[in-house]
Amino acid sequence: MGLLKPERRKMANGVALNIIRAGKEDVVRLDIIFRGGRYQQSFQLQAMMANRMLREGTRSYTSAQIAEKLDYYGAWLELSSGMEYSSLSVYSLNKYFSQVMPIVESMVKEPAFPEQELQVVLSANRQQYQVNSRKGDFVAQKYFYLSMFGSEHPRGKTVALDDYDAVTPDKLRSFHDAFYCSANCSIYLSGKVTDDILRETERLFGSDLWGKSRLRAEFMHYRIPPQGEKELFVERNESMQNSFRYGYLTISQSHPDYLKLRVLLTLFGGYFGSRLMSNIREDKGYTYGISAALLFYPGTGVLAIATEADARHAGNITREIAREMQRLKDEPVADAELSMVRNYMLGQMCRSFEGPFSLADAWSFIETNHLDDDYYLRALEAVQGVTPDEIRQLAREYLRPEELVKVIVGKKNANKP
Repeated sequence: MGLLKPERRKMANGVALNIIRAGKEDVVRLDIIFRGGRYQQSFQLQAMMANRMLREGTRSYTSAQIAEKLDYYGAWLELSSGMEYSSLSVYSLNKYFSQVMPIVESMVKEPAFPEQELQVVLSANRQQYQVNSRKGDFVAQKYFYLSMFGSEHPRGKTVALDDYDAVTPDKLRSFHDAFYCSANCSIYLSGKVTDDILRETERLFGSDLWGKSRLRAEFMHYRIPPQGEKELFVERNESMQNSFRYGYLTISQSHPDYLKLRVLLTLFGGYFGSRLMSNIREDKGYTYGISAALLFYPGTGVLAIATEADARHAGNITREIAREMQRLKDEPVADAELSMVRNYMLGQMCRSFEGPFSLADAWSFIETNHLDDDYYLRALEAVQGVTPDEIRQLAREYLRPEELVKVIVGKKNANKP
C-alpha cells in the first residue's frame, strides 16, 4: 500500500511535528495531541471537561470572542478527549492561518476555565446525560462496560449525575497544568502545508517550552478484575425495544492474530451482508440491525455484539448468535463470501486514506494506539491473504459463546436468554 507517510521532525523545543503535504485546496488542518485522558484523570469528567472548556475563554479572549473570530476567518474547531489522549483540531484557510493560530495558541496555553461558562457547559451536559439515561442503548452500553472492566477501571467507571456537580475550575486547571504542555504533545499539519504555515506553527508551538509541566505523561495500567455475573437485566418498561449487548474480553491490537481476526469479525457481524445480519435480520426478522466488532482499549480488546429487538426475541437472538459462531467453527467459509468481505474491507481502507485529513487521522491513530508504521501494510496483507482454513481456525480459537456476557435493558419477558 503506497500510503503517504508524514514528514517527521522535532521542533526546537522538542515537540514532534508531523507534516502531511497533500490536497489541492488552500486549506490546512492542525492537530495537537496531548497524552492525557480518562486513564490519567483524578476525578470523573476531569479530562473531558478540561478539554471541552478550552474554547470557553482564555486570559486573552472571551468565549464569545473566540467563537466570533473563528467564524469570521472561516475556521472550524474540534475538541476531543479519549482514554489516553486529548486533542484539539482546527481547520483553517491558508490565507487566514496566521490570524487563527494565535487564538488556538491562547486556548492551548492560557485557558481561564471561567466559572460562569463552566456552569453553562455543565448544565447542557447534565441535561444531555439525563436524556441519554432514558435511552436503552446508552444504559446497556454503560452496564456492558461495567461488566467487562469493573467499577475501578477507567473504562468501567460510570458517570453519575452528582459527578457534574463536583466539577470545578480548579480541578480542570490541575489537569490542564499536568498534561497540556510542550513536553507532552505532538502536532500534525495536513493539507496544502506551505513554508509560511510551518514557520507560524514553529513560532507559536515549537520555539520555547510552554505549559506548567516539563514531564511527559506515563501511560497508566489498570488491572481488569475477573468477570462476575454473565447475565444482567436492567428493567425499563417504557422502552419500545430492548437493547442487547453481548461480549467478552479478547486479544489486543498488538497480538499477531488481531488483523486476521478483524476479517473474521467483519464476516461474522461487521457489515450489512454479515452472518448475523443475514440470519437474525433478513431470515428471522428479529431486529432491524445487529453488529459485531472488535473494540480496542489499552492492553486489551473486547469482542462486542449489539442489537435492539423486541423483548420476546431475547432467547432466540442469543441462540442464533451462538449458532453462527458454531457454524464458523465447523464449516469453511465459501470463497465467494470471503471475497465479498475482502472487497468491503479494502474499500473501507481506501476511503480512509483518500484525503490529507484522512491521512492525518490514520497516522495519529498509529501514534495514539502505540502501533508501528507497518500496521496498515500488515492490515492490507491480512485482508488479502487470509484463507478459509485460517478463518475457521480463528473462529475455533476466539469465538467462545460460553463466555458471552449478556446485558439486556428493557422490558421483562418470559423468553429469558
